[in-house]
Amino acid sequence: MKEIILIKNGELALKGLNRRTFEDMLVKNMRRRLDGIGKFKFTVAQSTIVAEPENESVDLDEAVERISKIFGIAGFSRAAAVEKDMETILRSAEEYLAPQLLTVRSFKVEAKRSDKKFPLKSPEICRETGGYLLRKFPHLEVDVHNPDIVVTVEVRDSSAYIHGKQLKGAGGMPTGSAGRAALLISGGIDSPVAGYMMAKRGLELMAVHFASPPYTSERAEQKVHSLLKQVSKYSGRIALFVVPFTETQELIKDNCPEEIFTVIMRRMMMRVAQKIAAKENAGALITGESVGQVASQTMQAIACTDSVCEIPVFRPLIGMDKDEVVAISRKIETFDISILPYEDCCTVFTPKHPRTRPTIDYVEECEKALDVDRLVNEAAENARFVLISGY
Repeated sequence: MKEIILIKNGELALKGLNRRTFEDMLVKNMRRRLDGIGKFKFTVAQSTIVAEPENESVDLDEAVERISKIFGIAGFSRAAAVEKDMETILRSAEEYLAPQLLTVRSFKVEAKRSDKKFPLKSPEICRETGGYLLRKFPHLEVDVHNPDIVVTVEVRDSSAYIHGKQLKGAGGMPTGSAGRAALLISGGIDSPVAGYMMAKRGLELMAVHFASPPYTSERAEQKVHSLLKQVSKYSGRIALFVVPFTETQELIKDNCPEEIFTVIMRRMMMRVAQKIAAKENAGALITGESVGQVASQTMQAIACTDSVCEIPVFRPLIGMDKDEVVAISRKIETFDISILPYEDCCTVFTPKHPRTRPTIDYVEECEKALDVDRLVNEAAENARFVLISGY
């Protein structure tokens, strides 16, 4: 009896002729994420991926923890792989599932027989397995509607697999299957959640962070590193570009009306992020904006920001309230990092009375006081690269 991990790929089953491409990408992501704890052999068949450790030194507990955070997986189970013989299946079910069966009062058996040469059909496998387990664990009773545990026997081409409870996966699509996008990350609660949500839809993340020393500290940047490490446990490694932004912010302060500092700053950020994204083959930007949350996130302000964008801007939080965003940040364990008291550049020179309904014409007129092209080009060229990985 060998212990393996059975992985159900969920949404990928809906794909057509290119389904195998998505499955191959998912396997590639799993191989990369599990590489640090050992080698696995992956077999793909019938909407299921079998991850088989190639040696006994592999830490399956850690493997399960990592797999639970890989996008593209609907559910997974630790399972025993045994010979396709009914006596072997019965004995193995008793031995392998004993720790779980001894702690519950009811169960039912489900069977899947993809190998049609196996002598027993699925209902017969259920009947034989259920009867055997009732004799071995007399405290149990069968409950087909609401059992404490479902015992599953899957008879496939190469082996029979026995497992108990199926664990919920991260869902979504495999990272990289939808292309690449640049996440503008400040260090607050919203942007890490926005990155997580778009990575769940298959986007490979890179990130752009704007630093304004001495107004922002090294601790503020380290906070961003910590946030991205946590997000990367789901998305895979993230290329971070730290942009020097002090000169740009000081020139905005000295040359532009205070009421639109933030809008002009965000337009400059978008321009710089686009330039970096183009060099890194990223086809979209991601922000953590939500309508009406702050003055720079009104419809009019967002329109002013978007007018400088030549690629799509994804705002997955746009219709969410703060409680919803906080709930996700707690789930992915970024909340406690986000609330650390290290200021980011978005809070530098914040206007006391920001204009909530700016017009594009007015903002463009105010920007004429800046050498926009020089500032954008120099900021993008001087960005510092850091590779972030949570594992």
